[in-house]
Amino acid sequence: MKKVYLDHSATTRMDKRVFDAMMPYFRERFGNASSVHGFGQDAAKRVERARGQVAGFLKCDPEEVVFTSGATESNNLVLRGVTAALGKNGLEDMHVITSRIEHDSMLEPASELERRGIEVTYVDVRPNGVVDPKSVKRTIRETTVLVSIMYVNNEVGSIQPIKEIGHLINEENARRAGGAGRGRIYFHTDATQAVNFLDCNVGLNRVDLLSLSGHKIYGPKGVGALYVREGTVLAAQQLGGHHEKNRRSGTLNVPGIVGLGAAIGLLDPETVEKNVIQIAAVRDLLVEGILGSIPDVTLNTDRQVSTPAHAHFSFAGVDGESILIGLDMEGIAVSTGSACASMSDEPAPALLAMGIDPALARNSIRFTLGKNNTEAEIVRVLEVLPPIVKRLREISPAYRT
Repeated sequence: MKKVYLDHSATTRMDKRVFDAMMPYFRERFGNASSVHGFGQDAAKRVERARGQVAGFLKCDPEEVVFTSGATESNNLVLRGVTAALGKNGLEDMHVITSRIEHDSMLEPASELERRGIEVTYVDVRPNGVVDPKSVKRTIRETTVLVSIMYVNNEVGSIQPIKEIGHLINEENARRAGGAGRGRIYFHTDATQAVNFLDCNVGLNRVDLLSLSGHKIYGPKGVGALYVREGTVLAAQQLGGHHEKNRRSGTLNVPGIVGLGAAIGLLDPETVEKNVIQIAAVRDLLVEGILGSIPDVTLNTDRQVSTPAHAHFSFAGVDGESILIGLDMEGIAVSTGSACASMSDEPAPALLAMGIDPALARNSIRFTLGKNNTEAEIVRVLEVLPPIVKRLREISPAYRT
């Protein structure tokens, strides 16, 4: 049985070129990048090369790149680090803005901030899963210190208007600099799901902080990066060393960092454009096939404002977990939502924020495609999925034709 992998938002298969770049740093060139001797300096040089590769993609200074264990750590570092630094500087009243469709690695730290007495506003989204920049503007207060809006939603793939939001924050900061406010607003975006497809130029998008992960871009797991614009306040949350210019303590994961650099180095504009066209064609074949062969199905992904990788469906009367298991038995891997929340029975907050009925939200499957998926694989899915849904509906008391 040929297996089909359609869960690329959870993780991607490592590109062989990335694997080959990493291999020497596990055994032959194994030094600690903080060591003074030759082994360490050899590793340090390769780390700095990777830092330059990430900076080249983001169009920033290499000194503005902080290596982390992944986007979850980066997101936590932003929320905790910015507010902690401002608190140390004597600021007491702080207000943070984020959205209701963020990843749990933003929503849970935001809840922690609220327990500490920091006000957090969660802006709503339109039914297509996109934040209205005007909603962000309306929620800005004199006490607002940080805005964090993800670039691409991990559930339905909706692309957020990061550049527009960055522009309005820039205007507010200019007003404050003119004496009308007490301090600047920092703007962060979680770009984990965006890096494969979208322009992440931090200058054009007017962001101060940006999170990304290696394993979403055909690189290794357990490594990521955080862009921190020069002059942005950030208090380290991991102590015990002076790594990453005192912004993140911990022995550097040299093989992982090398892999992250190699993976992001493969994302030249021509390659990205080719991948976007190819993945979109395969995704559209899947969408049209499901909508044309299975009744009572809702497509929750608005293809006009999403990445080409996402196709999120709700199947009336059938629990999403049951469909997932049925497909898995046929060698087809999908998900019911974020892998980080896979142990939860609750529907994804992003779906509820879009106005989707909770019961229908539980009947959902997320298909996420990658650069190696083929039309033949989609044909296989379309052969297997309709009978699975039909069989499950026949035994479901919740489904009535």
